[in-house]
Amino acid sequence: MEKLFIKVCGLRLERDVDAAVEAGADAIGFVFAVSPRRVDADAAARLARRVPEHVLTVGVFRDQPVAEVRRLAGLAGVRGVQLHGGEGPDHYAALRREGLTLIRGTAYREPAPRCGELGEDLLLLDAPVPGSGTAWDWTVKGFAGPGERWLLAGGLTPRNVQEAVRSALPWGVDVSSGVESSRGVKDPALITSFIEAARSAR
Repeated sequence: MEKLFIKVCGLRLERDVDAAVEAGADAIGFVFAVSPRRVDADAAARLARRVPEHVLTVGVFRDQPVAEVRRLAGLAGVRGVQLHGGEGPDHYAALRREGLTLIRGTAYREPAPRCGELGEDLLLLDAPVPGSGTAWDWTVKGFAGPGERWLLAGGLTPRNVQEAVRSALPWGVDVSSGVESSRGVKDPALITSFIEAARSAR
């Protein structure tokens, strides 16, 4: 069985980046959208330089102009971009030319979004109320078709990620608030526990 892909998002401190890398994260996200987890390009660049080549660095954006996304991603040196707003196919087409790995973040709805519909490489399915950090019904069926590369997100924690993976059968998982000691403040021990629990789910 293919290894579960694990993305840890909203990192702002060197200790948290190091904890995620050492625990075996496959991707690390830096938030450039309005958020308590927001970082500037200089901080993201400094953090990204700590990340080995085999771990994908991702800039997270929401409803920002393509030119701004391109500029910030370039300054930060990230190799992936996650669009987590209402961006359309033109955004993805423009960023595709930059050679970036593209992730579409969207709230779950029925019928379920499909990976690749807008030109993305990976699809991130968030809770119906995205960014709430609230667990939701992962037992719903029809998340994605066979072989689709999609990440389950929304309310995941070290305590529930195993159940979520076994119920929803995602290609990967994404966590942010579920590894925080307080809003916007990551806990390295929780990051490690989350990755260990997710890895043991299959």
